[in-house]
Amino acid sequence: LLQPAVSVGNVGQLAIDLVISTLDMTKVGYFYTDCLVPMVGNNPYATAEENSTELSINAEVYSLPSKKLVVLQIRSPFIKNKYRPFCETLLSWVKSSKCARVVLLSSSHAYQRDDEQLLGTPLRYLLTPDLEKAVGGRMKELNWKEMEKVAAYPGISDTDKVLHIPGGGITKLLFTESCSEGIQMAVLLKFCSEGDNIPDAFVLVNYLNEWLQLIKSESNNSTDSSSQWKIPSSWRLLFGNGLPPALF
Repeated sequence: LLQPAVSVGNVGQLAIDLVISTLDMTKVGYFYTDCLVPMVGNNPYATAEENSTELSINAEVYSLPSKKLVVLQIRSPFIKNKYRPFCETLLSWVKSSKCARVVLLSSSHAYQRDDEQLLGTPLRYLLTPDLEKAVGGRMKELNWKEMEKVAAYPGISDTDKVLHIPGGGITKLLFTESCSEGIQMAVLLKFCSEGDNIPDAFVLVNYLNEWLQLIKSESNNSTDSSSQWKIPSSWRLLFGNGLPPALF
């Protein structure tokens, strides 16, 4: 199961858009929940006039049996105080559906990094203990950096270290719950700032592809390999329409 955390810059959701659009995944259902702000819109992956009028809602499930991949796309923010019920519902669905692994795409505020996190790549990963046994070696082969724990009381005590993901939405809660429930989960995240986050989405989806090989990578350079991903039609309206000339 591949899914986004609704986090800073909506990077995970944009990356999921690229996966669904490029792999031409089939919508197989909805994830019904009262934890998300209600939303309805046109088909974000429309390729022709015939399928542009299909409706889409705030949480939908897509499938690609050939790659044993299921994707949950979340399109609206969480209602206040509904993080925990959503995580409980999601993890019980993961168990009942017998998902082998969960990959969560997320992001975190770039301006809240500590000194150690400022060095090197802006990409990080986290693995639950159950998944660490299975793929920990692969992450080391890829030279990936694990998300650092930071001091719980900076300046007072540096011995107590905690996982801190500012701007990460449900990331930390979902990860810690998965650890305690024995669910195999990986979190892939990028440090970023709000703005035009399309480049961040390409970087994150290429990071995911390094590991899972969803599409054949023609280049090792993440900037060059952006062209391999199919941009969905809905991205044309990401920033709304241009300024009306009548203003001037």
